[in-house]
Amino acid sequence: MKAVVVSSPGGPEVLEVVERQKPILKAGWTLVKIQGFGINHSEIFTRQGLSPSVQFPRVLGIECVGLVEQTTRPDLKIGQQIISIMGEMGRAFDGGYAEYTLLPNEQIYPIKTELDLESLIALPETYYTAFGAFLNLKIEEKDCVLVRGATSGVGIAFAKLLKGKFPEIHLVGTSRNLAKEEQLKAVGFDQVILEKDGVLQSEESFTKILDLVGPRHIK
Repeated sequence: MKAVVVSSPGGPEVLEVVERQKPILKAGWTLVKIQGFGINHSEIFTRQGLSPSVQFPRVLGIECVGLVEQTTRPDLKIGQQIISIMGEMGRAFDGGYAEYTLLPNEQIYPIKTELDLESLIALPETYYTAFGAFLNLKIEEKDCVLVRGATSGVGIAFAKLLKGKFPEIHLVGTSRNLAKEEQLKAVGFDQVILEKDGVLQSEESFTKILDLVGPRHIK
Protein backbone atom coordinates (compact mmCIF):
# COMPACT_ATOMS: atom_id res chain seq x y z
CA MET A 1 0.00 0.00 0.00
CA LYS A 2 0.97 3.66 -0.26
CA ALA A 3 1.37 5.74 2.89
CA VAL A 4 2.57 9.24 3.72
CA VAL A 5 5.33 8.75 6.26
CA VAL A 6 7.17 11.27 8.41
CA SER A 7 10.59 9.86 9.35
CA SER A 8 11.87 12.95 11.17
CA PRO A 9 10.30 16.27 12.21
CA GLY A 10 10.30 19.22 9.84
CA GLY A 11 8.36 21.19 7.26
CA PRO A 12 6.03 19.84 4.55
CA GLU A 13 9.03 18.41 2.72
CA VAL A 14 9.33 15.59 5.31
CA LEU A 15 5.99 14.13 4.16
CA GLU A 16 7.11 11.24 1.97
CA VAL A 17 4.86 8.91 -0.04
CA VAL A 18 6.27 5.40 0.31
CA GLU A 19 5.28 1.80 -0.37
CA ARG A 20 4.94 -0.24 2.81
CA GLN A 21 3.31 -3.46 3.94
CA LYS A 22 -0.41 -3.39 4.63
CA PRO A 23 -1.01 -3.63 8.41
CA ILE A 24 -1.68 -7.12 9.74
CA LEU A 25 -4.88 -7.66 11.71
CA LYS A 26 -4.47 -8.34 15.43
CA ALA A 27 -6.81 -8.99 18.34
CA GLY A 28 -8.88 -5.99 19.36
CA TRP A 29 -8.23 -4.06 16.13
CA THR A 30 -9.86 -3.45 12.73
CA LEU A 31 -8.18 -2.99 9.36
CA VAL A 32 -9.72 -0.08 7.45
CA LYS A 33 -9.45 0.74 3.77
CA ILE A 34 -9.29 4.52 3.79
CA GLN A 35 -11.56 6.51 1.50
CA GLY A 36 -10.38 9.91 2.67
CA PHE A 37 -9.14 12.01 5.58
CA GLY A 38 -8.98 15.60 6.78
CA ILE A 39 -5.83 17.59 7.54
CA ASN A 40 -5.72 19.19 10.99
CA HIS A 41 -3.53 21.72 12.78
CA SER A 42 -2.51 19.14 15.39
CA GLU A 43 -0.98 17.03 12.62
CA ILE A 44 1.10 20.00 11.50
CA PHE A 45 2.38 20.42 15.07
CA THR A 46 3.21 16.71 15.24
CA ARG A 47 5.00 16.84 11.90
CA GLN A 48 7.09 19.72 13.21
CA GLY A 49 8.17 17.67 16.23
CA LEU A 50 6.02 19.58 18.73
CA SER A 51 4.24 16.47 20.09
CA PRO A 52 6.81 15.02 22.54
CA SER A 53 5.09 11.64 22.89
CA VAL A 54 5.15 10.90 19.15
CA GLN A 55 7.94 8.70 17.86
CA PHE A 56 9.05 8.72 14.22
CA PRO A 57 8.66 7.25 11.67
CA ARG A 58 4.92 7.83 11.87
CA VAL A 59 1.94 7.93 9.51
CA LEU A 60 0.01 11.01 10.64
CA GLY A 61 -3.75 11.55 10.54
CA ILE A 62 -6.15 11.84 13.50
CA GLU A 63 -9.27 11.06 11.45
CA CYS A 64 -10.50 9.04 8.49
CA VAL A 65 -13.53 7.78 6.60
CA GLY A 66 -13.19 4.26 5.30
CA LEU A 67 -14.48 0.73 4.77
CA VAL A 68 -13.96 -2.28 7.03
CA GLU A 69 -11.41 -4.55 5.33
CA GLN A 70 -10.88 -7.03 8.17
CA THR A 71 -12.03 -6.96 11.78
CA THR A 72 -12.06 -8.77 15.11
CA ARG A 73 -15.19 -6.90 16.24
CA PRO A 74 -18.27 -9.15 15.87
CA ASP A 75 -20.79 -6.39 15.09
CA LEU A 76 -18.82 -5.00 12.15
CA LYS A 77 -19.26 -6.27 8.60
CA ILE A 78 -16.71 -6.37 5.82
CA GLY A 79 -17.25 -3.39 3.52
CA GLN A 80 -19.16 -1.43 6.17
CA GLN A 81 -18.51 2.31 6.08
CA ILE A 82 -17.01 3.81 9.22
CA ILE A 83 -15.41 6.94 10.61
CA SER A 84 -12.67 7.16 13.20
CA ILE A 85 -11.24 10.14 15.06
CA MET A 86 -8.52 10.85 17.61
CA GLY A 87 -7.83 8.27 20.34
CA GLU A 88 -4.06 8.63 19.68
CA MET A 89 -4.61 7.86 16.00
CA GLY A 90 -1.61 9.19 14.05
CA ARG A 91 0.28 9.66 17.30
CA ALA A 92 0.71 6.45 19.34
CA PHE A 93 -0.05 4.37 16.22
CA ASP A 94 -0.26 5.06 12.49
CA GLY A 95 -3.17 7.16 11.29
CA GLY A 96 -5.13 8.14 8.25
CA TYR A 97 -2.51 9.34 5.73
CA ALA A 98 -2.46 5.94 4.00
CA GLU A 99 -4.47 3.53 1.86
CA TYR A 100 -5.05 1.26 4.88
CA THR A 101 -4.75 1.71 8.63
CA LEU A 102 -5.18 -0.53 11.65
CA LEU A 103 -7.41 0.98 14.34
CA PRO A 104 -8.55 -0.09 17.83
CA ASN A 105 -12.05 -1.56 17.76
CA GLU A 106 -13.32 0.93 20.34
CA GLN A 107 -12.72 3.90 18.05
CA ILE A 108 -14.52 2.51 15.01
CA TYR A 109 -17.88 4.24 14.43
CA PRO A 110 -20.18 2.62 11.83
CA ILE A 111 -22.26 5.11 9.86
CA LYS A 112 -25.14 5.26 7.42
CA THR A 113 -25.44 8.43 5.38
CA GLU A 114 -26.92 9.87 2.22
CA LEU A 115 -24.09 12.39 1.94
CA ASP A 116 -21.74 12.17 -1.00
CA LEU A 117 -18.28 10.87 -0.12
CA GLU A 118 -16.52 14.22 -0.53
CA SER A 119 -18.90 15.89 1.96
CA LEU A 120 -18.63 13.01 4.42
CA ILE A 121 -14.83 13.10 4.43
CA ALA A 122 -14.93 16.80 5.40
CA LEU A 123 -17.08 16.20 8.49
CA PRO A 124 -15.62 14.03 11.28
CA GLU A 125 -13.04 16.05 13.21
CA THR A 126 -14.44 19.45 12.24
CA TYR A 127 -17.99 18.71 13.35
CA TYR A 128 -16.85 16.74 16.41
CA THR A 129 -14.93 19.82 17.58
CA ALA A 130 -17.82 22.16 16.80
CA PHE A 131 -20.33 19.91 18.57
CA GLY A 132 -18.12 19.69 21.63
CA ALA A 133 -17.92 23.48 21.76
CA PHE A 134 -21.70 23.71 21.37
CA LEU A 135 -22.25 21.38 24.34
CA ASN A 136 -19.63 23.04 26.55
CA LEU A 137 -21.08 26.52 26.03
CA LYS A 138 -24.51 25.35 27.29
CA ILE A 139 -26.24 27.66 24.84
CA GLU A 140 -29.87 28.68 25.26
CA GLU A 141 -32.11 30.24 22.65
CA LYS A 142 -32.05 33.63 24.42
CA ASP A 143 -28.24 33.87 24.13
CA CYS A 144 -26.37 36.25 21.86
CA VAL A 145 -23.45 34.23 20.51
CA LEU A 146 -20.12 35.42 19.08
CA VAL A 147 -17.72 33.25 17.07
CA ARG A 148 -14.21 34.63 16.65
CA GLY A 149 -12.56 33.18 13.55
CA ALA A 150 -15.94 32.50 12.00
CA THR A 151 -14.59 31.66 8.53
CA SER A 152 -12.70 28.62 9.84
CA GLY A 153 -14.06 25.15 9.18
CA VAL A 154 -15.02 24.76 12.84
CA GLY A 155 -16.66 28.19 12.84
CA ILE A 156 -18.85 27.32 9.88
CA ALA A 157 -19.70 23.88 11.31
CA PHE A 158 -20.62 25.50 14.64
CA ALA A 159 -22.93 27.97 12.89
CA LYS A 160 -24.76 25.19 11.07
CA LEU A 161 -25.18 23.13 14.24
CA LEU A 162 -26.32 26.13 16.29
CA LYS A 163 -28.84 27.36 13.74
CA GLY A 164 -30.11 23.82 13.30
CA LYS A 165 -30.93 23.71 17.01
CA PHE A 166 -31.93 27.36 17.52
CA PRO A 167 -32.98 28.91 14.16
CA GLU A 168 -33.88 32.26 15.77
CA ILE A 169 -30.78 32.71 17.93
CA HIS A 170 -28.64 35.81 17.25
CA LEU A 171 -25.29 34.61 15.90
CA VAL A 172 -22.41 36.98 15.18
CA GLY A 173 -19.08 36.12 13.56
CA THR A 174 -15.79 37.94 13.25
CA SER A 175 -13.48 38.15 10.28
CA ARG A 176 -10.40 40.15 9.34
CA ASN A 177 -11.90 40.54 5.88
CA LEU A 178 -15.45 41.82 5.43
CA ALA A 179 -15.41 40.55 1.86
CA LYS A 180 -16.38 37.22 3.47
CA GLU A 181 -19.55 38.67 5.02
CA GLU A 182 -21.96 37.19 2.49
CA GLN A 183 -20.28 33.81 2.72
CA LEU A 184 -20.78 33.80 6.50
CA LYS A 185 -24.38 34.95 6.29
CA ALA A 186 -25.09 32.15 3.82
CA VAL A 187 -24.16 29.53 6.46
CA GLY A 188 -26.20 31.10 9.27
CA PHE A 189 -24.44 34.12 10.75
CA ASP A 190 -26.78 37.06 11.28
CA GLN A 191 -24.04 39.66 11.55
CA VAL A 192 -20.33 39.94 10.79
CA ILE A 193 -17.93 42.17 12.74
CA LEU A 194 -14.55 43.27 11.45
CA GLU A 195 -11.62 42.21 13.61
CA LYS A 196 -8.54 44.41 13.21
CA ASP A 197 -5.24 43.61 14.95
CA GLY A 198 -7.09 41.39 17.41
CA VAL A 199 -9.62 44.05 18.33
CA LEU A 200 -13.33 43.80 17.48
CA GLN A 201 -14.60 46.89 15.70
CA SER A 202 -17.73 46.88 17.83
CA GLU A 203 -18.95 47.68 21.36
CA GLU A 204 -21.63 44.97 21.28
CA SER A 205 -21.87 42.53 24.22
CA PHE A 206 -22.40 38.76 24.01
CA THR A 207 -23.54 36.10 26.46
CA LYS A 208 -21.57 33.22 24.91
CA ILE A 209 -18.30 33.34 22.94
CA LEU A 210 -16.54 30.65 20.91
CA ASP A 211 -12.94 31.79 20.43
CA LEU A 212 -11.24 30.07 17.48
CA VAL A 213 -8.43 32.61 17.22
CA GLY A 214 -6.50 31.87 20.41
CA PRO A 215 -6.40 32.51 24.16
CA ARG A 216 -3.65 35.13 23.89
CA HIS A 217 -6.30 37.51 22.53
CA ILE A 218 -8.78 37.08 25.39
CA LYS A 219 -9.13 40.12 27.65
